[in-house]
Amino acid sequence: RSIWIWYQRRVREVDSSGGIVENLLGRMEKYASNLEELVEERTAQLQSEKKKTDDLLESMLPKSVADQLKSGHVVPPEKFECVTIYFSDIVGFTAISSLSKPMEVLDMLNDLYTVFDTCIEKYDCYKVETIGDAYMVVSGLPVRNGNRHAAQIALMSLDFLGCIKTFVISHLPEKKLMIRIGMHSGPVVAGIVGKKMPRYCLFGDTVNTASRMESNGEALKIQMSSQSYGILSEHGGFEIDPREGLIEMKGKGLQQTYWLQGVEKDLNVDNPRHFTDHTALLKRDTSSSQILIDSSKEKKQSIKSKSVVPDIINFNNLNHSDKKSHKVHLNNKEFRS
Repeated sequence: RSIWIWYQRRVREVDSSGGIVENLLGRMEKYASNLEELVEERTAQLQSEKKKTDDLLESMLPKSVADQLKSGHVVPPEKFECVTIYFSDIVGFTAISSLSKPMEVLDMLNDLYTVFDTCIEKYDCYKVETIGDAYMVVSGLPVRNGNRHAAQIALMSLDFLGCIKTFVISHLPEKKLMIRIGMHSGPVVAGIVGKKMPRYCLFGDTVNTASRMESNGEALKIQMSSQSYGILSEHGGFEIDPREGLIEMKGKGLQQTYWLQGVEKDLNVDNPRHFTDHTALLKRDTSSSQILIDSSKEKKQSIKSKSVVPDIINFNNLNHSDKKSHKVHLNNKEFRS
């Protein structure tokens, strides 16, 4: 631009009468000005389209993984020593589908999972995928968060229960929608699978066990494994009951599992990412975010857990009446990742 101004000044000095050359220079200057505006406009459009593409990619893959792919790097599979996986599905989904048109089923799932997707943004969790009516979430990857993953999934699960209790099926308003929730903690391997429509997938027995926790659960309840129970014991602040009796799980044999009932008022969440108002969550009416414990709860004797290792806390040694009359209150310890 500066060279053009210098050149224009020199031509005017030679052609002081303002003839054809001056007219030509005026036209060229106008063209250059219009060209600059056009370049700026097209550059802005390019940036806008690039942002849309980046947002779409990051909605399909974790941001850290998407950034590596955009940089042209190969994303190798990675092992994570401990994460917590959430599974849920809709109770009686087949029956609801039989009463609905395909488009109505699609609208119902879209409405429900849009609510869940909004809730997830408050927690350090990553939505892996939805398969039919199944919803899968993980915490602790691809960015590790110490042992906060179990607490993040637990809080998110309680939030989901609060949402489901007020959810209305648009084409079946009289039908109450219910979900089963299961969670389990353990090691997994995660990585990109495929080149056409690549997906960030999780592999390992932890995935299967989390799915079993959900499929062997009950409506409007959150069932967890002893591994998740041990991590939440260390965190403290959650109300958890042992499930009565051992549960037979396919490929796992007899398992002791636990019901997540809610949170204690003085729960200390260790600064979870995107969780800006956990106090409001904890003060929320229990009818909207927790499973109600029976009215005789105050008569139950509290058992203070003294260990964070689930294998040491053996509820199988309790007799049948003890299991029904005892409520477990976890130690309220400050969790540190």
